[in-house]
Amino acid sequence: MLLGLTLADLQMVARTLGMPAFAAKQIASWLYDKKVNSIDEMSNLSLKHRELLKEKYEVGAEPPVEAMRSVDGTVKYLYRVGEGHFVEAVYIPDEDRATLCVSSQVGCKMNCRFCMTGKQGFKAQLTAGQILNQIHSLPERDRLTNVVMMGMGEPLDNVDEVLKALQIMTASYGYAWSPKRVTLSSVGLRKGLKRFIEESDCHLAISLHSPVPAQRAALWPAERAFSIREVVELLRGYDWSKQRRLSFEYIVFQGVNDSPAYAKELLRLLRGLDCRVNLIRFHAIPGVDLQGVDMEAMTRLRDYLTQHGLFTTIRASRGEDIFAACGMLSTAKQEAERAASTACPQAD
Repeated sequence: MLLGLTLADLQMVARTLGMPAFAAKQIASWLYDKKVNSIDEMSNLSLKHRELLKEKYEVGAEPPVEAMRSVDGTVKYLYRVGEGHFVEAVYIPDEDRATLCVSSQVGCKMNCRFCMTGKQGFKAQLTAGQILNQIHSLPERDRLTNVVMMGMGEPLDNVDEVLKALQIMTASYGYAWSPKRVTLSSVGLRKGLKRFIEESDCHLAISLHSPVPAQRAALWPAERAFSIREVVELLRGYDWSKQRRLSFEYIVFQGVNDSPAYAKELLRLLRGLDCRVNLIRFHAIPGVDLQGVDMEAMTRLRDYLTQHGLFTTIRASRGEDIFAACGMLSTAKQEAERAASTACPQAD
């Protein structure tokens, strides 16, 4: 699969196949600038070299197998990634912006209480090519202004492939996007977090959801291994005052983390850190006994935090009618395929 290979990778491919060194840049241009779907389209490579390339490789582009469209214009796409595995990408148009929410794993190990993807368990890591294919094969790809790695999976639990994909998104030989167009969302896995901060200039969003460690552990079991307090201390060691943005995601649950006491703990935890907080409304998912709050409660929490010096926004809810939060569509598709594969054939 050529999609997902860096320029250095492509130089190795060219060298191995006896192609001239400049062929690597030509292939990169066809993949990431012209976004071709087949090697035959790489017309400035000689026929001999195209045939050599086809013996060992394919572009690896795969169109989505299913789409769900919301009344607000949001579209959830389902991509097949290997036998019986699927991931979701969510396209969110908004006036002059268009954002794609991209997945990095099939399932997830984090088992967050409020997340449908976590209920799948972990199935597989996505390659850089499978991550980029969600962009490459997106019907609206030419309208994209932003990408957020907030889809299925924990990106920093797949840090090698995620960093490779981010490099291609932002490199001059790749999509050549400004790092300010890309945000990675993570629960804060320490080792991967350090690598991301030091090897990428993209924005960072940390999934916080509760400033109280014991409660955060009840929502997100991995808090016991990766404490939010340790994550915040690590983040204090870096400069967030320049081009890169640091934000914290805070899903608001009724009667759980929506009281003034939690707002005060949040202010205490993040005091002095150059960051913002994004408040997110929770939409119920099957089998989870958590409830969201109304907009009045969201506004009250935002105003309290802002008045006390913590820049806070309320993220607009999109695609609620199609369950745009990741995990629902892929879970249903995997269950349907399993049922079909185990069904007994009818007798003639």
